[in-house]
Amino acid sequence: MMEGDMRMQEWLEKMKKEGKLREPTEDHRMRLIALQNRIRREIIKFIGVGSKKSFEEIKERFNLTDTQAKMHLGLLEQALFVESIEENGKKFYMLTPRGEAHLEHVELK
Repeated sequence: MMEGDMRMQEWLEKMKKEGKLREPTEDHRMRLIALQNRIRREIIKFIGVGSKKSFEEIKERFNLTDTQAKMHLGLLEQALFVESIEENGKKFYMLTPRGEAHLEHVELK
């Protein structure tokens, strides 16, 4: 098994233990909903592999209100493309292995 595959498998197990991984049909539905919107696909590209972006950076880059940014990022989190972390009172978003795989296999081809 390749390193990326191992990381994805470990991440999937972690999501399952945390109760974040839905049954396959619902999981697929959530991914489709998240990816139907161009802005959400662009947010995934903007965050990029191995980096993180703040809520404010994402909001400003896409000219979104707080409510719009929360809705788009919330759907991406529910679909497990991004995860949020807090550092020094600021919220940052980074790609999950699923988000990275989407970039690698779909967006960057």
